[in-house]
Amino acid sequence: MYASCGRIEFGRRLFDLSVEKDEVCWNSMISGYAECGLLDHARLLFDEMPERGIVSWNAMINGYVKVGDIGSARELFDRMPGRNADSWNTLIAGYAKCGFVDMSRKLFDEMLEKNVVSWSAMITALVQGGFPKEALDLYEEMRRAMVSPNWAAIVSVLSACSQLGALERGMHVHAFAERNKMEVDSVIGTALIDMYAKCGCIDRALEIFDKLASKDVFSWTAMIGGLAVNGHGAKALEFFGKMEEQGVRPNRVTFVGVLCACSHAGRVQFAKRYFHLMSTKYGIEPQVEHYGCMVDALGRAGHIQEAVSLVQSSPGKVDSELWVTLLGACWIHGDVNTGKYVLEQLVKLKPDDGGVYVLLSNIYATRGQWDDARRLRLQMKSKGLEKVRGRSSIEIDGLVHEFYVGDKSHPRTVEIYQMLADIHCRLRLAGYVPNTNLVLFDIAEEDKENVVAHHSEKLAIAFGMISLNPKAAIRVVKNLRVCLDCHTVAKLISKLYKREIILRDRHVFHYFRDGSCSCKDYW
Repeated sequence: MYASCGRIEFGRRLFDLSVEKDEVCWNSMISGYAECGLLDHARLLFDEMPERGIVSWNAMINGYVKVGDIGSARELFDRMPGRNADSWNTLIAGYAKCGFVDMSRKLFDEMLEKNVVSWSAMITALVQGGFPKEALDLYEEMRRAMVSPNWAAIVSVLSACSQLGALERGMHVHAFAERNKMEVDSVIGTALIDMYAKCGCIDRALEIFDKLASKDVFSWTAMIGGLAVNGHGAKALEFFGKMEEQGVRPNRVTFVGVLCACSHAGRVQFAKRYFHLMSTKYGIEPQVEHYGCMVDALGRAGHIQEAVSLVQSSPGKVDSELWVTLLGACWIHGDVNTGKYVLEQLVKLKPDDGGVYVLLSNIYATRGQWDDARRLRLQMKSKGLEKVRGRSSIEIDGLVHEFYVGDKSHPRTVEIYQMLADIHCRLRLAGYVPNTNLVLFDIAEEDKENVVAHHSEKLAIAFGMISLNPKAAIRVVKNLRVCLDCHTVAKLISKLYKREIILRDRHVFHYFRDGSCSCKDYW
C-alpha cells in the first residue's frame, strides 16, 4: 500500500518494527521496493530473506524486467529452485520488452505447461517485435492446443491483422469474440476499429465505433486516424470536433491523426491551426511525428521551402524521417535543387541508408537527368548500399501471401505470370506505355519494361485476380510507397477489368475504381 502511495519509507519502518516477519511480510516489502524501481534495496532484502518462496523470486524477476535489467532477471530465473507459469511468463515478456523476441520464443518453446497468459505474452511479443505473420501462426497453434484466447490475445491478434491487412483473419477473430460473449469494451473496440480501418473497411470501423457504449480518447483517436489514412480527411476533422464537444481531451496520437487528415484533405491552413493549438490550448508540445505530418502537409501543397524552414526549426536534433518526408515531396514536385540539399542532410544522419539515394535518383530519372541518376547509383554501389526490398502482401482465404519484385517462388507462379501477360496485353491495347524512368539499371528498354511489369504489387494484384471472386475487392498491402507505374496500372486494371483494388502503401490507402484513385494522384 505504501509503495503504491509513493511512501515506501513508511512501509520499511513498519517492516523493521515487526518482531515476527513471515513470508508475506518479506514479499510485500520486496514487491514494494521493486514497484518503486528501488531494485538495489529489494535485492538486499531478498538476499537477507531466511526462506524464499516462489513469490519472492517472481517479485524480484518482475522488478528487474520493469527496469529493463533482463540480465539480472535471467540470472535469478536460472537460479530458481522451482518455477511456475508466472516465472516463465514474466521473463518471456521481459525479453520482448528489451527487443529480444528470439529469446522470448526460445523460452516459450521450452515451457512444458503453458497457460493462456503464456500464449498471450508470446503473441504480443511477436506483434510488438514486428512479426505479425508469426503471431497469427501462433494464434492458430493456440487454438489447436484448445486454449481459449483471453482479451489480451485478441487485441494483439487484431493488431497483427492490422499490420498485415489480413481482413479475413481479423473478421474471424471478431466473430470468435462475439461467439464467446467477450465484451466489446473500449480496449477491444479500439483494436477492432484499428483493424477494420487499416484493412480498408472504414464503414465497418464506423459501425464498431457507433456501437461502443463508452468512447474514450483511444477509440476516438483510432477512428480519427482511420478516417485520415483512408482518405476521409474532412470527416476525420468533423469527428475531432465531436470529440472536443463531448469533453474528451485529445492526446499526442490524436493530433497525429488530425494533422494527417489535414494533409490528405489538402487543408494546409487547418494543419497550421491545429499544430499551433496543440501547445497553446492542450499543452502538448509537438513531437517529431507531428512535425512530420506538417512537413507532409506543406509538401503536398507544394510549399517546399516553407517545409524546409519547418524542418530546420524543429527542436533538438532534426530527425531523419523529416528529411525523408521532405525528399518525397521533392520527388512528387520534381524539385531537384531542394532534393540535392535534403540528400546532403540525410547522408549526414543516415550514411548507410540506400533508400535516400534511391529517392533522389527517382527525382533525377523523372526529370530525364540520366547521368545524375546513374552517378548516384554508382555512389550507392561503391558504398555497398542497398534499398529496402519492396514487398506486397495479399490475403486469400485467411492465408497471407507475400511477393517481391520478379518473385517466382509462389506455387501458382505460372498462372500469376500468365495473368500478368494478359493484363499487359490489354493495357497496351488501351494505350498504356510502361513508365521505365524509375529503372536505374543500365539495361535495354525491353528489359526495363520487364522489371517494371513484375513489381511486387502487380504480382499481388494478378494473384488476387486469379484467386478471388470477380466481384470481390482486391486488397494489397505494400511496405513502401507505391511507384508511379504500378499506380497507373492499378487504375487501368480497375477500369478495364472492372475490379475494385484497395492498395495500402506506407503512406496512405489507394482506392482504385473505374480508372481513378482516391488519392487524386498525389501520394
